[in-house]
Amino acid sequence: MSTPTDLRDTYDDWHASRPVDEGSDAPWHEMLKPHLDGLGGRRVLEIACGRGGFAAWLANRPPDRRPASIVASDFSPVAVRMAAEFGRTVGAANVTYRVGDLMQLDWPPASFDAAISCETIEHVPDPRRAIAELARVLKPGGRLYLTCPSYLNLMGLYRFYLPLRGRRFVEEDQPVNHFLLLPRVRRWVRRAGLSIERTAGTGHYVLFPGRPPRRWRWPDRLGLLTRYWALHALVIARKPERG
Repeated sequence: MSTPTDLRDTYDDWHASRPVDEGSDAPWHEMLKPHLDGLGGRRVLEIACGRGGFAAWLANRPPDRRPASIVASDFSPVAVRMAAEFGRTVGAANVTYRVGDLMQLDWPPASFDAAISCETIEHVPDPRRAIAELARVLKPGGRLYLTCPSYLNLMGLYRFYLPLRGRRFVEEDQPVNHFLLLPRVRRWVRRAGLSIERTAGTGHYVLFPGRPPRRWRWPDRLGLLTRYWALHALVIARKPERG
């Protein structure tokens, strides 16, 4: 079993081999962006910020939509260093960069108005504990913006098929890849004490032998009919007010 040090070294190497996502145009980011207009003037945590592209995008939004402060944190010191360097080049002045572990966040309860976690909980040792930690650091009334893969689709069938061929599933060479399903993630969010406000999905893929998955965009337009079958899921949840 990998130790935290082994995982950190692996992720340092992983991030060092990849560029900064300057456009923040991954499917999950594009799905999330329309829901973030309420963050103006707020204190926001982006956990697993990676190489910093999305934190910089958030920091450079128009003034009425820009958070007052952003903490961009990642498990990998290499990723945090790359994110800070990129933030400086694009003038992301309201971002603080920190090395941190989602399994045990350094902040006390009720530290943030919002927490953002994109495609992260599937890569940590205990996804349910990760969600509980995010809920803990939210202020009463604060919101969680969570994206993760959901395998109620052809990609899920593909994951079952690989072991039959003696092969292991890897997502871009990441060492931890949990098999998540949207209904189960929603249940974890509720058990963390949060009230779910919205669920969405994007990304429907068709598999061809010997070729990369091909994305079909037309199912995204069907909204509620397809959100549970999409590969990329979004859950927005709110922490109840005290009393």
